[in-house]
Amino acid sequence: MSEVKPDIILKYFPDLSAIQIAQFAQLFDLYSFWNAQINVISRKDIEELYERHVLHSLGIAKVCAFKPGETVLDVGTGGGFPGIPLAILFPETDFYLVDSIGKKIKVVKEVSSALGLENLKADHLRAEQIKEKFNFVVSRAVTRLGEFYPWIQGKFKKESLNAIPNGILYLKGGELAEEIKESKLKAELYPLSAYFDEDFFETKYVVYVPQ
Repeated sequence: MSEVKPDIILKYFPDLSAIQIAQFAQLFDLYSFWNAQINVISRKDIEELYERHVLHSLGIAKVCAFKPGETVLDVGTGGGFPGIPLAILFPETDFYLVDSIGKKIKVVKEVSSALGLENLKADHLRAEQIKEKFNFVVSRAVTRLGEFYPWIQGKFKKESLNAIPNGILYLKGGELAEEIKESKLKAELYPLSAYFDEDFFETKYVVYVPQ
């Protein structure tokens, strides 16, 4: 099983440290093990883990490089995407991963612990229950943008530290014009095909909604 290597990550993120390379390399065996017990990734997708889940998550990093000391909330993280790959890439940024399904958070905690990620915490919670404020909220196609926004409204810190203002970085695919119009939010679209060559990313976007 461990023949699958994270070369595709190094292709787009060549400046990784030895620790980060080792952490990304561990993901395949960890998710293969946990996915066999608690299904967090479709079975046919596990071979495509690095492209469709890890690199897809890291698309957010092409739009926004998180700074040391910033805090990021990952809503509806499922098995830890995009939060775990981002926490590996940005070890000095604090990530809080939440999901309403407890067994998925168990996987997140087990994977995070195995990787030794000290900048990540995870809880079995709905976004509405969280009282803290964050620089950014990330998520991967949990629901339509207009339904998602009320869950995280008011959860942003006033002070921005980044090149772009605090806000939502939402991974979404397909035809998004109607969804954005319906949400009445001021959103910017970043096509992942501008950063990654693989066909999988042709219809994938990071939707950025500044706060």
